[in-house]
Amino acid sequence: MNIHEYQARDLLAKFNVPVPAGIVVDSPDEAAKAFDELARGGATLAVVKAQVHAGGRGKGGGVKLVKSADEARTAAEAILSKPLITPQTTAEGVTVHKLLIASGVDIEKEYYLAVATDRAGGTPVLIASTEGGMDIEAVAEKTPEKILREPIDPVAGLLGFQARKVAFLLGFKGKQVGQAAKIMTNLVKLFLATDAGLAEINPLILTPADADNPDGRVLAIDAKVNFDENALFRHPDIAELADPNEEDPDETRANKFGLSYIKLDGNIGCLVNGAGLAMATMDIIKLHGQEPANFLDVGGSASEEAVTEAFRIILGDAKVKGVLVNIFGGIAKCDTIANAIVTAAKEVGFTVPLVVRLEGTNVEPARKILEAAKADIPTMTVGSDLTDAAKKITAAVA
Repeated sequence: MNIHEYQARDLLAKFNVPVPAGIVVDSPDEAAKAFDELARGGATLAVVKAQVHAGGRGKGGGVKLVKSADEARTAAEAILSKPLITPQTTAEGVTVHKLLIASGVDIEKEYYLAVATDRAGGTPVLIASTEGGMDIEAVAEKTPEKILREPIDPVAGLLGFQARKVAFLLGFKGKQVGQAAKIMTNLVKLFLATDAGLAEINPLILTPADADNPDGRVLAIDAKVNFDENALFRHPDIAELADPNEEDPDETRANKFGLSYIKLDGNIGCLVNGAGLAMATMDIIKLHGQEPANFLDVGGSASEEAVTEAFRIILGDAKVKGVLVNIFGGIAKCDTIANAIVTAAKEVGFTVPLVVRLEGTNVEPARKILEAAKADIPTMTVGSDLTDAAKKITAAVA
């Protein structure tokens, strides 16, 4: 599960990671008022930042530096008035509903800092780089020597000597070392305490020295945190941070019925049980020259109601020109799927070609159900095996 930057900054602050002051707004007038409020706190400039679940906002015009309330209002109007298109969105872009107005700070140096799971090592890992503010994947590809990795004990967390070592390797000096080490330690605490999948600060910055801070200050001015959805039952407060405006409505709808659904760009809808079988089904559709319109795993214990809803979701996609059902019955019985097909035909209607391949538990009763329903589902054919089913559905939509 992803959250917005302003929510991630709130989490950082909760775990004692210093962040500049910021105010969330949803209108140009509120943006102007927010600037005035930050100015009363001493800010002379601010950053207006679109709050969407996509990176590269600056490249798309979603981040603007302003020096007055009027400039904040104008910037907010520009960002809120049209979809934001970034390297990580579709060509249509995404609608911006909220803005973060954050105090601007002078920057002497930018760094990258994150905690993620090292699946090869089976442990969390602290990732750091002197190349903050940049695409970390590009840094890793072109200059991998600039990426530091420090394994983390999931019980003990990041130890003091590890944090100080990384701080020194990044080039921090004097009191900067203690500041940076504390941020690293607390970022790891956040990661472990919330079952995060990624906790990222990019950039972590060093401000110029001043009278109050002769070594400068180390601050987090942008943050990204996402979470393991399988652990959200332990964190109802974090689950509440989900923004339905940022989720595909069909994916949200499918999730309510216990379905794993991801919309794709193809024209053949897929209804399968089991993630591995679903991926194999998509592969064989591509092998025979067409593209899958979705990934949809009904799971092992899907009810007839859930499977019927899955058909509604698939058939609600205007791009779908045909549907392939591929069920290997185990816990999910073939006759449950067959009954759901019949129910969907009555309640939703199949106006596109439907090819069904069933094997496994209760397959014979399922085949009888489908045979009896042929007159009511004229677009339906049965595949003898997966290859036959794939050939039939790809030929039907060609």
